[in-house]
Amino acid sequence: MSRKHVEASAVARAAPEAVWALVADATSYPAWGRWEGAGYARGGDAASHGVGAVRWLRHGRRTITEEILELDDERRLAYTVVSGMPVRNYRGEVTLTPVADGTLIDWSATWDGTLAGRIVRRKLRTFFPDVVARLAAAAAEQTGQSPTPA
Repeated sequence: MSRKHVEASAVARAAPEAVWALVADATSYPAWGRWEGAGYARGGDAASHGVGAVRWLRHGRRTITEEILELDDERRLAYTVVSGMPVRNYRGEVTLTPVADGTLIDWSATWDGTLAGRIVRRKLRTFFPDVVARLAAAAAEQTGQSPTPA
């Protein structure tokens, strides 16, 4: 079975620590993203948002539950969808890389290419770029920078 993949990138005019503060804490997602609500159903190993944490994100009538799989502090977060999306073997990853203008944000996901998985891909192809752009703008605003490189 083929795998489906979606990826979006943007440069935030902010230090990786500022972007990480927004990425690592799911409760901040409604402030900068397209979610109406977010929180934690279970804390992680070292912190509420650490490995093993189960977080929920509400967008419209859908609530998605995700589990944090890996965490490289201030650099990378990997997660899987537990429920709320008709996908199998979903793995999402947010990677932050310092660059001259700030921080390169790369948000990607792969999952099995089932019929429902193909439908999800169509939606995520527009959702991911919007979320990454909003994250970059929020991080820049938080640090008093203009959202896009000059």
